[in-house]
Amino acid sequence: MVGKRIERCLLTILLAVACSSCADLFDVHPYAVDFDGETNVNLHQAELIERNCLDKDTLRVAVFSDTQGHYDELEDLVKDINNRGNIDFAVHGGDVSNYGATREFVQQHDILDRLDVPYVVVLGNHDCLGTGIETYHKMFGPSNFSFIAGRVKFVCLNTNALEYDFTDPIPDFDFLNTELQADASRYDRTVFCMHAPPLCEQFNNEVLQAFHHYLSLFPGVLFCTAGHLHKNDCFSPLDDGITYYVTDSANHRNYILFTITPNGYEAENIHY
Repeated sequence: MVGKRIERCLLTILLAVACSSCADLFDVHPYAVDFDGETNVNLHQAELIERNCLDKDTLRVAVFSDTQGHYDELEDLVKDINNRGNIDFAVHGGDVSNYGATREFVQQHDILDRLDVPYVVVLGNHDCLGTGIETYHKMFGPSNFSFIAGRVKFVCLNTNALEYDFTDPIPDFDFLNTELQADASRYDRTVFCMHAPPLCEQFNNEVLQAFHHYLSLFPGVLFCTAGHLHKNDCFSPLDDGITYYVTDSANHRNYILFTITPNGYEAENIHY
């Protein structure tokens, strides 16, 4: 009897050793939507933005995009924003990931979290690959959201229609209609932020006229921001006074700094 107990103990020890030696051979699947840390980042960060900017009539907003795979450049961008010390918040225009892998989201979030200012992240088309959309929703929240800084409403939109085979309502007009009416007394001007700009392959250009009609209903439209093109650009697709500022990809080491005042705004390209 004693001999059998010894045998069982030895077997247990051997199994424990075997399992511990094999542990390093296994890793979480890259598309498993499983990570430790903060969720609903955009909601929490937007609350900070609203609180910090409640009585401000001048806003300084850093807008950048397409940081996928460019970790060193993103770290330097964060340092540049922090060193300036006078920026109110930042908007990431989408594509924090290259392949929609959870590890990419986690690594980029860890760097973005070193910002001294609040930030939000818009959904990019690469963020929709694999299980990226599920990871984005868990980490950052809904793909359409808004917040109010001072008396300026920032409406952040999912415009990656191609990733949904043009079958889902993207852009979401119901969301725009709701946002038009929500908190109407709290804002006088509007900025729209998205990843894919009109006229590119991702955008549903069949609804561009209707989309711009909805945008024009918002009070005091200042401008729109976008990314995706991996270059700087500024254009008005319908020549209707609604201007898009496209931010470059992070590997080119620049971003746009918007200064919004009661009299208008300025857009400055910052190289770092």
